[in-house]
Parts: sequence; structure tokens; C-alpha cells
Amino acid sequence: MSETFGELLRAHRVAAGLSMGQLAKLIHYSKGYLSKIENDLKPPTPTVARLCDGVLDVGGRLVEAALLNGSLRNEPPRNEPPRNGPLSNGQGLGRRRVLVAGTMLGVGALTGGGQRPVPDEQVIAGMRTSFEELRGLGLRTSPRVVLEPLKALQQAVHGMAREDTGPVGVRLLRLAGRIAEYTGWMCQEAGDEQGALWWTRHASELSRAAGDPDIASYAFVREAGLALYRQDAAATISLAQQAQWIGRAGSRVLALAARREAQGHALAGDRSAAGRAFDLAAQRMESVPADSPYPALGPSAPDPLELARGWALSDLGRNAEAAALLERQLALVPVTSRRSRARFGTRRSLAHALSGEVDESCRTLAEVLDDAAHVDSATVRTGLRQLARTLGRWHNHGAVREIYPELKRLLAHR
Repeated sequence: MSETFGELLRAHRVAAGLSMGQLAKLIHYSKGYLSKIENDLKPPTPTVARLCDGVLDVGGRLVEAALLNGSLRNEPPRNEPPRNGPLSNGQGLGRRRVLVAGTMLGVGALTGGGQRPVPDEQVIAGMRTSFEELRGLGLRTSPRVVLEPLKALQQAVHGMAREDTGPVGVRLLRLAGRIAEYTGWMCQEAGDEQGALWWTRHASELSRAAGDPDIASYAFVREAGLALYRQDAAATISLAQQAQWIGRAGSRVLALAARREAQGHALAGDRSAAGRAFDLAAQRMESVPADSPYPALGPSAPDPLELARGWALSDLGRNAEAAALLERQLALVPVTSRRSRARFGTRRSLAHALSGEVDESCRTLAEVLDDAAHVDSATVRTGLRQLARTLGRWHNHGAVREIYPELKRLLAHR
């Protein structure tokens, strides 16, 4: 592409019949700042690129130009393991190898003292109940509270599975995979991306050995989520698509994979592709069976698709629509789901700020801060930092001056 970002922005602005001042008002930035971007004196920030793309309705061309310009390029975290999907070697281990291999948490910790009796239904149900209780805690408190109990429970279940090669062992191995997957999510929430990758890939190995196609596919969805938070649209889309291509996952996992793909397309500024992926996700979610012997994978919110759609609208620069949709959906999220309320509540406040509704952004942010403090989430803090930068543009505004100290205290506490 021979044109610079500034040249392309000017061409699309003129084609839309907007003056520089009019576009500046629509994206809620100063005319002087926009002039520097158009004249290539300053690179566009990711937020400005997406806002301009959305207002001018150019289907992601400005987002792509900003990526080529380098302003949207993100370097992977240092020391990140090689990214070949959830399985570092690209293939399943097979059940016997997984059973013998043990876990990084200590092979043989549960194998001493001779052969144990085969667990009965009450023991298996108790393990599953313990997992459900830890998941419930994970909805409303810091991931650091549940991580060690989760690892210990996963080790115990996996240890019992290693001692039984029959049907009971398969069921335990499947449960161990589910616990490992959720442990990966809590590692991500704690800000440990390497741990999140390891546990996600370990869950995939266990699930393949146990014949659980849902986790094998959902591991790609989880990695796509890590890419989304790195603002890596291409990796988000690719991993979410792989989740839909491999195995025989159920309707819910396939729906969540399409949902994540839609978010990746929105991050890339492709409104049409995002809409198609969301429609596919909705079709798949309609055919999800009501009951399952294992905890449901993915978000616990009543309508995770619409919450994600609201998130995506903001990435597409349609922030007023995003705020309205997130407002409606958050009213349906129970107060016990602090993590979801904090994550999407932060996104709602950001959408209000980006649409110029500073007072509403601060008002809704005040509703979020208590939940955010309780869940102590690295992903929520990522959103709060972006919101803090955005509100900082109105640092002399009364509502901002009132809420900003509490926001800064929350971001400073780790």
C-alpha cells in the first residue's frame, strides 16, 4: 500500500463529505490532534484508527492501514512458548501416555501406598461438586483465591484417573481436563499468560485422551481469547476458526468459537465478517442441549453472545450502540457474577467515554469499581487502564476529577 495512514484518512474523510473539524467532533478528539495524524506528524492510536474507521464506515481499511503503519502491531510477550495451537507438538498424546505422564504438579503424589479402590459414584460426584464450588468462587473473587485449590483438585482427580484404565478412569480423566481448562482461565485472570497457555494445552491433551472433543476445541477458543487481549486480530480469528474445524465439538463450543471469531473480525474492523460470525454463533447456540453431566464451558452470563456483540461494536467504532447494548445486557447479569459485571461494565463505561458521554461513563464506572476490586482481574485491569487513558483527556471535567483518584488506586493495587 503506497498511501500513508494520513493520506488514506484524508481521502476517506473527503469522500464522506466531512471537514476535519466535523470528523474531529464525531470521534471526540481535537481538530489539531486529527490534523497531525492526517499530515503524518503523529501515528494513529488503535482507538483513533477504529473510531475513524467506524465513523467513515470503510470496512476496516483504516484499521488495516494503521496495522501496516505499525500503530496496531503488538509484540508477543517475552518468553512466550511457541504458538502451534493448544498442543505444542501438534498432536494428541493418547490416553495411556497421558495417564502415565502425570502433571507438572508432581508425578506420583497420589500413587504411593498401594492400589486404591475404584471410586464410586459419590466420590466422583463429590469431586465434580468441589469443582463447581470453586467455579462459583471464581465468579466473584480474586483468581488467586481459587488457583491453588483448583490445582490440588486437578492433581487429585488426575491421580485417581491414572490408577483406573476402565470407564471410571475415563470419566475422571474428562473431569481432570475440565478442571485444567478452568485453571488456565484463572491463570489468565491472574495475569499469568504462560501458565494459562500451559494449563490450556494440558487440558487439551487430557481431553483428547478421554475422548472429550469439547475441551480439545475449546482450548483453541481460550487461546483466541489470549490473542484478543493482546489486540492480535489475525491470531484471534485463526485460532477461533481452528476451534470450529477440528474434532466433533458440541453446539455450545462451536457457538463460542464463532463468537470469538466475530470479536476478532471486529478488532480488524471488518463489520460484515463480524456480523456473519455472530449470526452463526446465534444459530449454533439455539441447538445447545439443556443438560450436561459436566459444567458448561465458557461464560456464565445469561447471553454471552450479546455481551460480546456489544464489545465488538465498540471495536468497530460504534460506541453509542455498544454502550446501549451493554447497558441492556448487564441488567440481566446476576449480582453474584462479579467477574462478568466488572469486565463488561468496564467496556460499557469505555464505550460511553469514546462516544463523548463523559458523565455517563463516570456514573457507570462508579458501579463497576467495587466488582473490579473484588475479582482482582488482570483482564479487567486491561480495560480499566484503557478507560483511564480515555478519561484522562477530560481531566478537568468535574465527574472525571471525582472518580479518577479511586480508579487510579484500583489500578495501582496488584
